[in-house]
Parts: sequence; structure tokens; C-alpha cells
Amino acid sequence: MAHILFVTWDGGGNVPPALGIAAELHRRGHEVRFLGHPQQRRLIENRGFRFTAFRRARPWRSTTAHPGIRGLYAYLSVFTDPGPGIDLLDTVADEPADVVVIDCLLYGAVAAAERARLPRVTLVHTFYEFMEAGAKRGPAPVLARLKGQRPLRLWTSSDLVLVTTERDLDPAGRRDLPPAVHYTGVVGHPMPSTLTPVGERKPLILVSLSSTNFRGQQQTLQHVLDALRGVPARTVVTTGTSVDPATLTAGPDTEVHGHLDHETILPDATLVIGHGGHDTTMRALAHGVPLIVLPMHPLLDQKMIGRTLEHRGAARCLPKKAAPHRIRTAVDTLLADGPHRAAAADLGARIRSHDGSMAAADLIDHLPHR
Repeated sequence: MAHILFVTWDGGGNVPPALGIAAELHRRGHEVRFLGHPQQRRLIENRGFRFTAFRRARPWRSTTAHPGIRGLYAYLSVFTDPGPGIDLLDTVADEPADVVVIDCLLYGAVAAAERARLPRVTLVHTFYEFMEAGAKRGPAPVLARLKGQRPLRLWTSSDLVLVTTERDLDPAGRRDLPPAVHYTGVVGHPMPSTLTPVGERKPLILVSLSSTNFRGQQQTLQHVLDALRGVPARTVVTTGTSVDPATLTAGPDTEVHGHLDHETILPDATLVIGHGGHDTTMRALAHGVPLIVLPMHPLLDQKMIGRTLEHRGAARCLPKKAAPHRIRTAVDTLLADGPHRAAAADLGARIRSHDGSMAAADLIDHLPHR
């Protein structure tokens, strides 16, 4: 049995793959615990894991709006913050860990683990192409270097870099990558024992934008709801905690929820309208469902994911300020039978063909735990 510490942050997309891998490691008999922002406690403890809250890390909540240049600086300050690294070292001093698994965006924590010579795994929760580009150019590496951090070198000098996506979808997957980098495939969520083809399902649209509070998200949601008026389909909207459902105006065939488990909707869905977040997008594809992607932030991975899937024929990628009539045109196209359904079904079959949590746990199991 190994003692494994996951270091996460309140950033939405990094949490589901970490929890999925942790669950598989726990099933194999390992002792698994988490370190993260205080507001993550309930979610992680409800999944059965011990949790320690950051004490020295910068305060951060994904549900707080962070607009404009100041918002970008706030994100980068979280990524480069040395506080999570200090908390990591304090935590393992109190209770040693054989392996630490750290989200790739917590540069300060990865740097601290390297300095302490801890066996470490860097977890990349989306396309490696996007993360690598952000670590090479733009404001993130500049601020990181000012704090003595070199993200790309920190990742590739890790014992493992686990990329929890389909290599065939990631543009970086077509080239040689450093030896530490391994694709695990998508870390899955519960799936029904049998999957009804989308063409045999009754029309059902799931609308779900980010759990992070992005600027303009409420307006985009309202544009989507306006576009869906009169569409011959049942619509289910989940707003998360960033948008109050009572502030939205919906048609008679639309349900608006603050939260609803997507696993109760996706097996019956025929179309998903989302923001291009990696986890939600891959969950939709795993169920064979085509998507309309409305990226919420121009500097995040959402646009790359949306355009990749549009190129593969399984999605339409529209700007977040797209007018309702433009969204409606895409909805009418993707609700009808066509090649997009075959493309989504093909990608779904690939995603379901292997379990990313098992592949990741196998790789962690083969590390020389000290």
C-alpha cells in the first residue's frame, strides 16, 4: 500500500480526473488524501477522501467573477503562488506521502515537490498541446520565471506526466513528447450498461456552461434559451453556482436547475450545448452526443477543444456572443440526423474503449515508491 497525496485547486476541470484516479487507487488498497482550497472540502470528503485545506495559499474561489486584465492576473497569481507548495511540504512533514499527484497549473506546488525530491506526478487535465503552449509563451511563463518557476521543465522532470485525454484528439499527440508524458485516455464517469444510439432517442438538449464565473456567461445562457424557444425538444439547463436560475427567462419546454447530475440526462440527450470545458465535453462524447461549443474565455483551452471537435465533425464552435438566430441554426442542424452523429458516436466509442483512471493508476503503481 502506498500513501498518495493529491494537490488540487478550485478550478472546475482539474477536479473530476483527480477524483476518478484517486478512486481507482483507493480501490486497489492505497491510502489517498487531498490538499486543496478550503471550499473543496465538502465535495472531496463526500467522495470518501480525507482532505486538508491550504493555509498559506492565496484565497481563491472559481465562483467569483474575475474579469479583464485583473482577472487574468488573478488566475496567474494562483498558478504561480508558492503558498500551495509550502502547504504541500507542511502536509507531508506531518504525514509522509510516497507519491504526490499535483495539477499541472499549480506551478508553485510542483516546484516545491521537485526541491524536496518527492516522487511526483503532474496531472494534465486537458489537451497537452494547450498546456504546453501556455507554458512556453504568454504571460504565464513570464510571471512564473519571476518567481523562479519554469513550468515546462517542472512537468517533464516529474516522474510521470499524466494527460487525461484521448491522444488522437490532442494536437500534441501527433508528435514525439518527453519520456515522462503518458496519455491515459479520458477519466470516465458512470455509464449505462447499454447505450441507445442518439438517433433512437427522443430530442433532448442539455445546456451547461462553466461552473467558473466567466464574464458574460449569463448573457450567453440567455441567448441560448432565446434560441431554443420553439425547438421541438425537451431542454434541461444547469447553471451551477455562478448564475442564479431565477435571473433567466426560459420557454415552456425548458427546465432550469442550479445543479443536476449530468449522468441522469446524458444517456437520453441528443445534443449538448456547453462551453468547451474538457470534462463536460468528453462526458458528452462518451455518450455519443454531438455538441455546440460556446467558449467562455479566449485564453483557456475551450476554443481549442471546440475547434478540434468541429474539425472532427462532432461539434459546432460558435463565439460566446453569438446571436440567438445563429445558435438556433446550429441547433436545428445538430438535432437532425447527419454525419455529426456518426462522428460523435465514433469518438464516443474510442473514449469508452479504455478507462483513463485505470491506465493512470497502473502507471502510478509502477513508480518506485520510496
